Amino acid sequence: MTIDLSQLLDPHHDANRLLIEASLRPIQGARFQPTGFPDLGAAVFDTADGAHLLVESHQSMANRLETVCWDPVANELVEPLRGLSYVRVDGADGQYLTSSLVEAHRLNSPYILENGDDSFKLQLIEETKDLAKGPVKRSKFAAVVAKYDLGSLLHGLFLAKSEISGGKLRLERALSAFIEAHDIRVAASGGVKNDVVDASGDTAAGFGNVPFQRDEYTAGKIVAYFNLDLAQLRGYGLGAAGERLLVLLALFKIRAFLSSGLRLRTACDLELIGDVLVTRPKAFVLPSLAALRAELPSAIAACKGMFAGVDGVTRVVYQVDGDKPDKKKSKKSKSKGEDSDGE
Repeated sequence: MTIDLSQLLDPHHDANRLLIEASLRPIQGARFQPTGFPDLGAAVFDTADGAHLLVESHQSMANRLETVCWDPVANELVEPLRGLSYVRVDGADGQYLTSSLVEAHRLNSPYILENGDDSFKLQLIEETKDLAKGPVKRSKFAAVVAKYDLGSLLHGLFLAKSEISGGKLRLERALSAFIEAHDIRVAASGGVKNDVVDASGDTAAGFGNVPFQRDEYTAGKIVAYFNLDLAQLRGYGLGAAGERLLVLLALFKIRAFLSSGLRLRTACDLELIGDVLVTRPKAFVLPSLAALRAELPSAIAACKGMFAGVDGVTRVVYQVDGDKPDKKKSKKSKSKGEDSDGE
């Protein structure tokens, strides 16, 4: 049965946001470890309802929502998503190295744009050259991004390199998420790293006993929040099939994360309480993970013409300095009529 997305896709329903909340709890005990920030530690903040805590940030959640799409054993997309566009990076030995799906900056990753082979960067420069002057034509940029990495239309992208249309091409996140804990309390604890050989050894060198302090937290409730900007998706101008695929992909990411991605850290292993709550539009019911898995292959096939390559995968090779061709040597070899490796 086809999933009914009319409440989200039909502008006559006047739904510009899909807002979702999911209640969570520690899978064992009551304590959990929040994310920490340099020079700050845990992000505790006060509201009219008391002390709150940021358990997981927007940035981290974007990466986690991408992670559920990737099979780290096969080094490719999970089965229902195969055929989606992304950039795969191999090493000089031909082995998988990374991809735009797992890189923090996606298409703007140095492994993609600064890899010793400028062919993909030159391709991006050529395909976005009309955007260098004047206001950015959003639909034109969105079409280029969809061609090489559809997920960036959900998670945002900033092509910061000046060679690519002056470094001004960016998309904000259409799918954002974070996790907060409400009514929190500190659960202070600690321990010691024991040295059974020399308890008073040089701790700077890793010897000796080293005591440490540790703060975890308890909470009255923990909530994961998800926000899908439907108006932004429509503004990409990808057509009905493209908009439908983006919404299905976003819903898949949310369901898959809540199903399998809630072990955030060693001491932060959470589980879903009940089902998710759609707060806007209230009449919409979030499809099951099984239904989304079944629907996505046909939605991807309907958009095949938007993606690069036969299988949607753009392949680049990352060369470390020792693997990169010596341009001076290449020019000299060429002048002697020998095979040139570089130019």
